[in-house]
Amino acid sequence: MIEVKALQKRFKLTKEHQQKGKSKDIREHDGYFHSVKNVSFSCAQGEVLGLLGPNGAGKTTTLRMLSTALKPDSGQITINGQDIIKKPLIGRRSIGFLSGSTGLYGRLSARENVEYFAKLHGLKGRELKSRCDALFEKLDMTEFLDKRAEHLSTGMKQKTNIARAVIHQPDVVVLDEPTTGLDIMTTQTVINFIRELKNNGTPVIFSTHHLDEVALLCDRICVIDKGVSCFDDSVAQFKTQGKSDELNQAFMNLLQGAAHV
Repeated sequence: MIEVKALQKRFKLTKEHQQKGKSKDIREHDGYFHSVKNVSFSCAQGEVLGLLGPNGAGKTTTLRMLSTALKPDSGQITINGQDIIKKPLIGRRSIGFLSGSTGLYGRLSARENVEYFAKLHGLKGRELKSRCDALFEKLDMTEFLDKRAEHLSTGMKQKTNIARAVIHQPDVVVLDEPTTGLDIMTTQTVINFIRELKNNGTPVIFSTHHLDEVALLCDRICVIDKGVSCFDDSVAQFKTQGKSDELNQAFMNLLQGAAHV
């Protein structure tokens, strides 16, 4: 289980930015941009949490804090009771993280990329081979395993990235818009893989702008707006509080309600 409580993260504004005059963004004050002001949510075993919010809401900053790439100014992140802010190495072992900016080594093949990251996690010998073979089959990668990453299609690269992210069998998987830019067949492979993670009891935090995927996959939803988590509950409660059975409309209603609080 992963629990996130009252995360905050601010960034110092450049002199050039400050000289432009007062911004309309309420998160800019005291010479800082408060990207994440107060974000809390949880995701239990076998749950998929949909992380939603408009562009610039603070989702990416939140996910980077979960990955330990950024250290929060305050707040808490625990995985199975372990504080990963105080113990970032445990966090890196516990989380499988995939972001839109995650890159592959272009001169290595798809197979070599995944094996390289597996070795960084201490896997070797038969265990490394068996895990790789299982993932390659589940993600339908066998036809392009020996192609250099620089020659792979977008879908092939994303499958390779997902394999790289979960090769060490993490306790929590964090996926930042994993289906963006993918064709229908590759998207379905990714969706099926997320379902398998869920069935195996792995908590999955799934950031997306596609609410049809939320309807297919998610048990819970967290909405972040202007750096604050304004909703964290079940999909059913999301529809109730958003006053619509259509997720798109419920999302818009929730944001409008949060703007007037």
